[in-house]
Amino acid sequence: MRLKGKIAVITGSAQGIGKAIAETFAAEGANLVISDINAELSQKTADEIKAKYGVETIAVAGNVAKLEECENLIKGSLDKFSKIDILVNNAGITKDNLVLRMSENEWDAVIAVNLKGVFNCIKAASKPMLKQREGRIINIASVVGQMGNAGQINYSASKGGVIAMTKTCAREFASRNILVNAIAPGFIRTAMTDALSEEAKKALSEQIPLTRLGEPSDVAKAALFFASDDSSYITGHVLSVNGGMYM
Repeated sequence: MRLKGKIAVITGSAQGIGKAIAETFAAEGANLVISDINAELSQKTADEIKAKYGVETIAVAGNVAKLEECENLIKGSLDKFSKIDILVNNAGITKDNLVLRMSENEWDAVIAVNLKGVFNCIKAASKPMLKQREGRIINIASVVGQMGNAGQINYSASKGGVIAMTKTCAREFASRNILVNAIAPGFIRTAMTDALSEEAKKALSEQIPLTRLGEPSDVAKAALFFASDDSSYITGHVLSVNGGMYM
């Protein structure tokens, strides 16, 4: 088991890609802090994973856009487990619109969660990691942060910022053996894409050389690689999980 005894904090992990990462880590022996803005769903997911995989889990609800709540997340994690080995910054939202139609609120909301939220969590979690001179930080970016996408100026800006933040933190923390990497998923099959029409799904697939959408497990396996000793000489890297959509 590659993560036996490790403690992983995963934001946005009550469902979707975050939940897939949590389950993949649990299957490899990690104890988990499930965090999401939805307190009830967070607890439900934590209970499910504990029962299924026999690992220790806690649920800590919070809004990553607020630094105080991120600090409470890390405090709650340390109170339960005494250390944090892995932080996965997965929480994110979308509020799509064309540039000329995008409201200030749509811009601010996405930047607050997707970009500032990653900063808040890294700022809070890096303190105990620096003291223990070890840690892994995995940021979930997006192919849109690499190539852009019409109607997503806020989302692409936030995810491009996450990529830049990843590289900066990798340089700042390397001397303390804290590795910071990012994953840039393409179109992944989630509740959001499941709601699309078959025609829309077909149009998406035609943009992808592998001609299909990815699965949450594809992203989860990439996260497991960065969390494990298999990536011990890799930091500041952006791993594309996009079926060849952007090369």
